Amino acid sequence: MTPDQKTLVQETWKMAAPNAEAVAQLFYQRLFALDPAIERLFAGSNMAAQRAKLVQALRLAVEGLDDLDGLVPVIEDLGRRHVGYGVKASHYDTVGAALLWTLERGLGQAWTAETKAAWTEVYGLLAGVMQQSEGGSEAAA
Repeated sequence: MTPDQKTLVQETWKMAAPNAEAVAQLFYQRLFALDPAIERLFAGSNMAAQRAKLVQALRLAVEGLDDLDGLVPVIEDLGRRHVGYGVKASHYDTVGAALLWTLERGLGQAWTAETKAAWTEVYGLLAGVMQQSEGGSEAAA
């Protein structure tokens, strides 16, 4: 991830953050449309609380880009917890696709090829750390 990509992710997150609840709703709608089986992982979950957790995790990750050494242990812990929720490595691509799709819709004209590349890079970094937290097993996300 380049410094310009980090800055672009942080700037575009500031644009999306005021609409975080709507962004989170759109994300989960898209995620469940892409893979309806994933919705079962959320059975019994309070989706309002889940959406808040998603927004909090995104905020933490975006802000943490300025201190990757401090961010990595937090993301590793998140990956380990997701194993217990039944998340598989195969879910990461779907989550990434849903996130990028959601950001594209939420950012409108601010969603450029450069923005997409920056968010793709950041998501790949975070997803990779989460998956490695379990030794690259079929878990985490």
